[in-house]
Amino acid sequence: MGRSVRYDWLDGVKRGDVVVVALQGEQGKPRPALVVQSDLFSHLPAVTLLPITSTLLDATVFRVNIEASPRNGLAVRSHIMVDKPQTPARGKIGAVIGHADDAIMLAVNRAMAVFLGLA
Repeated sequence: MGRSVRYDWLDGVKRGDVVVVALQGEQGKPRPALVVQSDLFSHLPAVTLLPITSTLLDATVFRVNIEASPRNGLAVRSHIMVDKPQTPARGKIGAVIGHADDAIMLAVNRAMAVFLGLA
């Protein structure tokens, strides 16, 4: 029988959390990212994230504005990059620095639906 791997130190990572992660590609520097994967899949060895950038573009269809706040852990106004989802291994994810509020998650859900052609 196969043995399942547990990631106890990351069991607390939930959808809506803002975490620190170093992603592959041009987003390779450590940066904040928003967890968008359903909590129903917390047993999987990877987590789907949307990177967050402080470089603001006029691209409101696939970039969601997020204001800095103590709750979300961001230091400056930023954009959630709905157009750049990634699914790194849980071992590459750093600390949880905050959590996105319900209004931000609703905006992200809507932007993801449009970007993925689901709406």
